[in-house]
Amino acid sequence: MGNLLDFLGVNEEEERLYRALLRRDSSSPVPGSREPDPDTPTPAEEQALDRLVVLGLATRNTHGAVRPVPPPRAVDALIDGRLRRLREDLESETTRHGIIESLFLERWTAEPSARADADDDSQMITALHGIEAVREAIDKLTFFARTEDLTTEPTGVLTEESIAVSHPINMRLLRRGVRMRMIMGSAIMQDDTTLAYMRDLVSHGAEVRVSHHPIERVIIVDRSAALTPIDPSHTSVGALLVRETGLVSTLVTLFERMWEAAQELPGEEADMPSAIEREILAMLREADKDETAARRLGVSVRTYRKHLATIMRRLGAANRVEAALLAHEKGWLN
Repeated sequence: MGNLLDFLGVNEEEERLYRALLRRDSSSPVPGSREPDPDTPTPAEEQALDRLVVLGLATRNTHGAVRPVPPPRAVDALIDGRLRRLREDLESETTRHGIIESLFLERWTAEPSARADADDDSQMITALHGIEAVREAIDKLTFFARTEDLTTEPTGVLTEESIAVSHPINMRLLRRGVRMRMIMGSAIMQDDTTLAYMRDLVSHGAEVRVSHHPIERVIIVDRSAALTPIDPSHTSVGALLVRETGLVSTLVTLFERMWEAAQELPGEEADMPSAIEREILAMLREADKDETAARRLGVSVRTYRKHLATIMRRLGAANRVEAALLAHEKGWLN
């Protein structure tokens, strides 16, 4: 049959063993042939089995027994591995030849005035004017990111255009194994589009938390460069690109404090309120005093208020009236 999996990085011996594992599981060995025996492998076959596990074609249990991964999952793992290696090779070559810098020089030659807004690695603080200059800097920083990307979004809401721009960048980072941590403002809990996008990133390995307190806008890459808005109230004006070690370190400390104060992004299963939360929401309409509501529910006033505060944080409500309205919109109240 030949080595069909060669182009996916599997040699002939590894493919023979994987096929033998599949036949063993189906109890249909090929008669009259020299079948590799995964249960009593030769030293060479033992090495090949280890390689199968690394490739994602097989798994070992706690007793050392090897079982094949189902073909669809196995081939998918091989394709992912091939794409990851190809991407790493291409990015390495791109960096080695200075392609990004070379292309920037073309723009500078055509537009000398652009040099003032361009990212100069030798400058400790660079002013970037306009949203396009900021996005260009983000593209470059994330392209070369190797370990960590820290981001905050105080508004908690992303436009569809912003998601379209950031999605390929974020997925590229996650595919490379860059640790991504994001802090979103509490308004995310009322925006289904942003919420779905963040949950998708989490499913690919990102870490996302929600802050119910004011947070500062910042992007930090590899703890060596950071972006902060020139005017926090008008981010479209531009940003400051900071490379000065002390300032970046201070911004990292700020991010860590905001991260510790934020809460984990709830999964979809956590969207609906618990039984006690439903009862408390009902009390917002039926009782005008906390003491009355707590007595009807058979809990202390302190417990009642604690649950109510949690509900309001989840809803992003500023007061109890708004909490009742938002709960009704979400279908939490009949």
